[in-house]
Amino acid sequence: MKNLIVLLGITFSIASCAQQTADKKVPTTLPFDKIEKQESEWKKELSDLDYYVLREKGTERAFTSDLLANKKEGTYTCKACSLPLFTSGAKFKSGTGWPSFSKPINKVNVAEEDDRAYGMVRTEVLCARCDGHLGHVFPDGPAPTGLRYCINGASLKFSEKE
Repeated sequence: MKNLIVLLGITFSIASCAQQTADKKVPTTLPFDKIEKQESEWKKELSDLDYYVLREKGTERAFTSDLLANKKEGTYTCKACSLPLFTSGAKFKSGTGWPSFSKPINKVNVAEEDDRAYGMVRTEVLCARCDGHLGHVFPDGPAPTGLRYCINGASLKFSEKE
């Protein structure tokens, strides 16, 4: 019985430390400077739809993005700040109605946070430089990552490979 009590005490102690560590945001040095602007500046620079998606965390209607059927080789960047986010090599047809990618160019270029809107728990994907809303990531993508970055075309610019 004494061993059981000691074991339970150790287990609770480990769980408590793990939770405290998980609750702390570990500072990360980014290979780029963050961009911060007033909302009025973003409104001047972005179209109404782009502003709605990137700054108000909106979603464009499914199957409306010109980038959905894009099969050209190149790079997809953030429409608000031009940070490279995805390559055409990571793009795949998911059938969901939004451009989908299996992985970002560099994991540090995208930020993730919990999205509990609409009674669901999803993982929101943001541009790590300007905090623009890109879309969501789901664990139902193709191998080898198994991830599907479901991204609003309104949040992306495409630069064709030369």
